[in-house]
Amino acid sequence: MALGTAQISQYGFVIYNKRDNFPELMDGFSSALASTLLFAKLIILWVNQRKFSDILRIMTADWQGHTSNQRNMSIMMKTAFLARRMSRIIIFINVSTVLLYCLGVLAANASNPEKWEPCNRELILKMKFPFEISTHPIYVAITVVQIILLLCIGCGNGFVNTLLINLILHIDGQIDILQDWMKRAFSRKESKSSNEITPQLLITKHQQIIMFSASIENIYSYIAFMILLSDTVIICLIGFVIAVSLDKPNAAVIVVKSFMFYLTMNLDVFTYCYAGEYLSTKSKMIGDAAYDSLWYNIAPKSSRIVLLVVLRSQKRLTITCGKIMDLTLERFTSVVKASASYMSVLLAMY
Repeated sequence: MALGTAQISQYGFVIYNKRDNFPELMDGFSSALASTLLFAKLIILWVNQRKFSDILRIMTADWQGHTSNQRNMSIMMKTAFLARRMSRIIIFINVSTVLLYCLGVLAANASNPEKWEPCNRELILKMKFPFEISTHPIYVAITVVQIILLLCIGCGNGFVNTLLINLILHIDGQIDILQDWMKRAFSRKESKSSNEITPQLLITKHQQIIMFSASIENIYSYIAFMILLSDTVIICLIGFVIAVSLDKPNAAVIVVKSFMFYLTMNLDVFTYCYAGEYLSTKSKMIGDAAYDSLWYNIAPKSSRIVLLVVLRSQKRLTITCGKIMDLTLERFTSVVKASASYMSVLLAMY
């Protein structure tokens, strides 16, 4: 409800703006799109909450199934610690972006005498209200609410992104376990473990990884589509605001406010594209591990099963953008190029 109410006020500013300050309009439009992006993410996750519950059950079963094996547990703990560190970094970057954005707006108001009156002060989020901000208490109350809302938006975006990273790193751990099983299953030195790890168990484990990846793809495919679509526009708009403000007296304040926002939006796209690239690369390593194992030391009937793993791993796991294209680092570069092209058009028009 808070996001929906804020969206109405933000797009009201975009629609009813007098267009006399084009950079300010682009700044307000970019922040409105960022809020809309979180709103779309939450709706997609809410629609797919049953699939997300299935993913959590699979993860719980994986952790419970490997508690008795110290070797497998150490692999999963390693990926879990990495996921926690990455999550903290992303949340910290998002919160820092919000705080710097708020600080930039407040500093711009304090440094400009024309904005000392409440009715002339710039709001942190550009909004159109049905009333006038005529007194200092009203301005302070609106500012406090906007800061809290921005912190929620920043943390919300960070949480959705860290969720994807945690899921991808969980698959990473399961793939490492599968590779370790393949090395041990056909090893002459570990006869005991080779009896426990059968080709049928390898097939089952590989199939579980494929199903888990498909569940992530079903949830995050359309989220990735929204991100690539909206972040391309947001990066373009913020870049335009930064480029236009460089020759203004308050350039330092605007750069403090917008530059971290610009980097965070690029990081948002990079996170999804890198996750898709990483998943594709790790899935290819399954076939390499199966081929490099000593599968020729076992009976022909069992070795044929291992060859199926090699064949199936040739179809790499990936995350798509709206079931249209794969998320890769090449896709990230195309987003940056497109944003730069749109920004050059805006600069030429302005």
